[in-house]
Amino acid sequence: MVLSVLAACSSGPVIRTDVDPSADFAEFKTFAFMDPLGTSKPGYTTIFSERLMRATRVQMEWRGYVLDASKPDLLINFHANLSQRSDYVPPPPMPWGYGYMGFPAGGYYGYWGGYPMAMGPSVIQYTEGVLRIDLVDARRRQLVWEGVSTSIVDDLQSATSEQGVQSIVAAIFAKFPYRAGLGTKISPEK
Repeated sequence: MVLSVLAACSSGPVIRTDVDPSADFAEFKTFAFMDPLGTSKPGYTTIFSERLMRATRVQMEWRGYVLDASKPDLLINFHANLSQRSDYVPPPPMPWGYGYMGFPAGGYYGYWGGYPMAMGPSVIQYTEGVLRIDLVDARRRQLVWEGVSTSIVDDLQSATSEQGVQSIVAAIFAKFPYRAGLGTKISPEK
């Protein structure tokens, strides 16, 4: 399900950002949301999109930006994706020692009083979720900032809940170093 992307994961999401170096962030004071959003369906806005908009509005307003659908400086869009992934995990190294009848051998056998250990490689399958938040210069129609969260999704229901969405959006915006009307970077929040 493309709309359900946020991570409920044990190690936390990996957040990366990119910025247009030619963008003048001093120009941006207002924002609105794209219509339609990348996370919505044709003809209607999804619950997931509504949660993303609420969480993003909180983050933007906290930074001094004003929601203005009639004349926004920035347009915000969301993209979400789930994909099945596989990782190869090599086997652990085999200890060497004296094996059966004193011959050198690998594994837990003979000298160590155990049995042969035959462990092969493992393949771990998991669901990876990616959420991307785009900030677009409304006048130039050009992307000026992008925040991307990538994580393992363990519990889809928890990840797409109101609290899960607020958490991941806050993590992405923690890397957004701008305030409304200021063109210089400031230290991002924790």
